[in-house]
Amino acid sequence: MSTLVKQYCLNAVMGLALGVTLAGIGFADYDELHRMLTLSDSRMLSSFMLAIGLAAGIFTAFPKYIPKQKKILHPGIIPGSLLFGMGWAICGACPAIVFVQLGLGKLPALMTLLGIFLGVKLYRFVHARYLRWDTGSCSV
Repeated sequence: MSTLVKQYCLNAVMGLALGVTLAGIGFADYDELHRMLTLSDSRMLSSFMLAIGLAAGIFTAFPKYIPKQKKILHPGIIPGSLLFGMGWAICGACPAIVFVQLGLGKLPALMTLLGIFLGVKLYRFVHARYLRWDTGSCSV
């Protein structure tokens, strides 16, 4: 088996494990996200904060293993992140969770997936036509 096929198989297994874990703890549930965003239940919010703290601790403890990247802050960072957050709140899923929801048979996730694809297409059109700022390593 080639190295590329082995890498794809490993990625598939890791993705499946992540999906099963997220579904098992309820992170693919719209009601759970709603409770987090309305601050009526802090379980999911605490989990996010714990994950951020753990990642920050690991990055601080092992700085030589973290690739250095030139970060470009452009005018679209703030409005783009607000738009992303609003979409996440409305549909109840970030892009990775959409696939978990589809795996669970939640058909409304198809509309979320369609919205993600249409949003990317719309951004590419608007950026190419009107904005044209440097977005860093991602090509538009």
